Amino acid sequence: MRIYVENHLSFQRLVRIDKEEAIDNLDRAFESKLEAFHSLYDVSKAHLDYFAHADTASLILVRNAIHHRDHLLFRSWNQEMALDEGFRKHLGAEFLLVDYPILGAPSKMRYFYKIEDFYHRIDDAMASPYLEKMMGPVKRRKLLDQINSDLFFSEIRRSAESRRYPLKQVYVNAIPIFVSATCRVFSALKDAGTQFKGFDAKAYKEPFTDELEVDFSQFTCTPLRVT
Repeated sequence: MRIYVENHLSFQRLVRIDKEEAIDNLDRAFESKLEAFHSLYDVSKAHLDYFAHADTASLILVRNAIHHRDHLLFRSWNQEMALDEGFRKHLGAEFLLVDYPILGAPSKMRYFYKIEDFYHRIDDAMASPYLEKMMGPVKRRKLLDQINSDLFFSEIRRSAESRRYPLKQVYVNAIPIFVSATCRVFSALKDAGTQFKGFDAKAYKEPFTDELEVDFSQFTCTPLRVT
C-alpha cells in the first residue's frame, strides 16, 4: 500500500516527463496491492470467509483476472485513455466516473476500472467470452448478487442507464473497495488475536481497524467528456 501511495504522489511529476512510465508504474503498483491482498487471503482465509463479502470477493476476482491475463479486461482508465493516445477513439464521448466516500469525504486517491468488466467476468447474461472459468454458475451468480447489492452496482447501473450511459462508459474507483476489504480483513485478524508485527503492520493497524470506513450507498457519479 505504501508503494502505491508513493507512485500515486509521484504520478503528476513523472507524467509530464514520461507518460508511459508514470502510467505503467501506477498500474504495476496497484496490481502489486492485489497480489499482496491475495497472499493475505491465502494465510488468513481460516479467519474470514472472503467470498461472503462483496468487497473482499471482488478484489480476489480482479486479482485472478489480471493474474491470468486470458482476456482484454481490467485496463485502468489511465491505460485506456492516455496510452497511445487512446482518448482519440473516444473523442466527444462522455463517461461516468463513480466514486465512494471514505469517512464521508471523496476518496483522495482514484484508480478506475470499467464497471462492465466486472459483469463480463461473472454475469452469464452478458454471454461474455471472458467469464471466470474457475467459478461455476452458482458461485458467479452469488458474487453478481453481492456486488449488485453491497457495492450498489445495480443502483449505479440504473443511474447510468437512466442518463443514457452505456456500461462501457461507466468507470468505478477501486480504491474505496480495496480500503473496505482491507478494513474487513484487518478487523477479522485483530478479532482472532493476530499480532501485528513490524513498522508497516503497526502503522496500518489502527487506520484499518478503528478509523477508516467506506459507505458504498453514498456513491457519486461525475460526468467527464473527452474533448
